[in-house]
Amino acid sequence: MAPHSTTTEDLAATAMEHKIAQQTSLSSNGHSTTTTSSLPALDASKLTYTLADPSARSVPDEATAFSGNETICTDHMVTAVWHASSGWSAPELKPYGPLTLMPTASVLHYATECFEGLKAYRGHDGKLRLFRPNLNAKRMLMSTLRISLPGFDPAELERLILALLEVDGPKWLPRDKPGKYLYIRPAMIGTQPQLGVQAPREALLFITASFMPKMDAPAGGMKLHTNPEDMIRAWVGGFGYAKVGANYGPSLLATNEARQRGFGQILWLYGPENYCTEAGASNFFVVWRTKEGKRQLVTAPLDDKLILDGVTRRSVVELARERLGEELEVVERKYTIDEVIEADKEGRLIEAFAAGTAFFICPVSQIRHRDYDVHFPMVKGESGQYTAMIKGWMSDIMYGNEQHPWGVVVNERQ
Repeated sequence: MAPHSTTTEDLAATAMEHKIAQQTSLSSNGHSTTTTSSLPALDASKLTYTLADPSARSVPDEATAFSGNETICTDHMVTAVWHASSGWSAPELKPYGPLTLMPTASVLHYATECFEGLKAYRGHDGKLRLFRPNLNAKRMLMSTLRISLPGFDPAELERLILALLEVDGPKWLPRDKPGKYLYIRPAMIGTQPQLGVQAPREALLFITASFMPKMDAPAGGMKLHTNPEDMIRAWVGGFGYAKVGANYGPSLLATNEARQRGFGQILWLYGPENYCTEAGASNFFVVWRTKEGKRQLVTAPLDDKLILDGVTRRSVVELARERLGEELEVVERKYTIDEVIEADKEGRLIEAFAAGTAFFICPVSQIRHRDYDVHFPMVKGESGQYTAMIKGWMSDIMYGNEQHPWGVVVNERQ
């Protein structure tokens, strides 16, 4: 029998639609429901607790935490195991420690893994908050399905993240240290110990919390070097929109070369047109004046699935439209490095910044493209006007200076 054919051979998109349709949805009473499987779903209400000795580890100061070659994590982590034959196990909150994998585990050979990144913020009002964690949870579901890992209800992942912070927040982000944060890393890996190119039938979800250095204010601003002509980070039809490790490892060669030349990150261009896409692993924004004199905040679009739908990016776009709409037009479109250079030569560039969880809102001061340098104005040598304004608004939400639905308060154990 001939294979079934459709009018358009969009196999990946069709497969994603089918997988999403099979996932759990929230019923009106807030509990997970599914009509496609009788196997157990990921369920945060079944979380078991094995607590570490609170005196076994002390919390290091930041200088000590960042001085070595290992990320310093908090006392606990959350794990949950999935098997195709038995569904999700009850998740566990337990002391932080090593994972056990067989050498033939799927993740080690076929890159069946994905992850998320978000932060927990100790507010100036003493409360601990997450910033729009529902968006990270939904994006992680999309990433897991793209890499053929098991699905879950995003609300359950969010609850597991909150549970970890309820336990570790008071010790690792004490109330007497407002303005500090922890980095949260949910990840999922294929663990089936069998060689062969196939979707794994076993997987592990784990969540850790750790220190992360502040990277949003490099001296003199972030300096970008455009990618080599023989290398791109992502491509239309690929997986640049999913947070999978395969997006990052291959980019390190060019990034390391750029850093040896005195630049912080790569500005990734795409296609013969040299469309601007991302700055390192962050979304990229330019503020300029059009030839007609209109001020615009411009960033690459999401419709071709070339770039990541960043939570910080989305928040920048929404806040700018809401609060700067009368003076700054927010535009999501394809634009080229040649347009940026032309605006520079005509004196129309205002500022630029990168946006992401790790770098937050980071001012960009320079782009090196081939033999041409673009320099962006920096107010007092630190930031652009709109960069500072948007960064301030978001920081106020994260640290509780502005009460906003995006700031989700953690109910900490005392």
